[in-house]
Amino acid sequence: AAAPPRTAAPGARAPASPLARRMAAAAGIDLSAVGGTGPSGRVIAADVEAAAALGAQPAAGIDGAEFEDIPNNNIRKVIATRLTDSKRDVPHYYLTMDCDLEELVRLRATVNDTLEKEAKISVNDFIIKAAAKACIDVPECNAAWFGDYIRVYKYADISIAVATDRGLITPIVKGAHAKGLQAIAAETKELAGRARDNKLKPEEFQGGTFTISNLGMFGIKHFTAIINQPQACILAVGGAQKTVVSDGKGGFKEKAFMTVTLSADHRVIDGSVGAQWLQAFKKYIQSPVLMLI
Repeated sequence: AAAPPRTAAPGARAPASPLARRMAAAAGIDLSAVGGTGPSGRVIAADVEAAAALGAQPAAGIDGAEFEDIPNNNIRKVIATRLTDSKRDVPHYYLTMDCDLEELVRLRATVNDTLEKEAKISVNDFIIKAAAKACIDVPECNAAWFGDYIRVYKYADISIAVATDRGLITPIVKGAHAKGLQAIAAETKELAGRARDNKLKPEEFQGGTFTISNLGMFGIKHFTAIINQPQACILAVGGAQKTVVSDGKGGFKEKAFMTVTLSADHRVIDGSVGAQWLQAFKKYIQSPVLMLI
């Protein structure tokens, strides 16, 4: 009698002919679940054809672990398309800088001591304001690519990335360069809340001149973000990290630094210009009183 077909252990690489591998890949069949009738239990083309005829399915996972297929909603599909297009078509480059938060933390505490709890200003509100002012100082980064021309904006509408159950959405703080920190704080809270409740109007999240993605509250120190086309830049913000530095008197002290990374479209912005924008941003973060002027 013929020997029974052999199958590989779950998750192991099954011995198979090149043709059988190509056929299995095309049919979505897990070779480790296919009995091989070739020499030494090798899977051959006929084995794959037989498995396909029997309706063989991809393996559920090691040890038969179960899984759930979650349908993608329209927002998730749009996000996937836009991010894939951006990562594929836009020549990203990345610039990273550390910002000393000592003065900002001190000023924030002083300001918040005078405000009611619901009106208090977050570090993220300072970041939005600093980015908006840097966009006015270095307008080449406050721009968008439109193929035949580059549009440079004279105002700063800052898109802020907000995670929702339906996917990422970017409500816009319009004219952030001309708004005070308290107004930015109130508007950001209100926009983020309505974004999570799916109550934003299209004009409140479509457009913008510059985007900020902040993952610092999750303990992330550094990351790079994908540009929100047709915008030319997005700023990825990490959380504050304490570092021991010289105190200038022969000793040492602990300071908090925030790492930010600018993703820029090289079609629109040269590296030196991106560096100028980061320097302007750092100036406002490290001398936050300038944001009050």
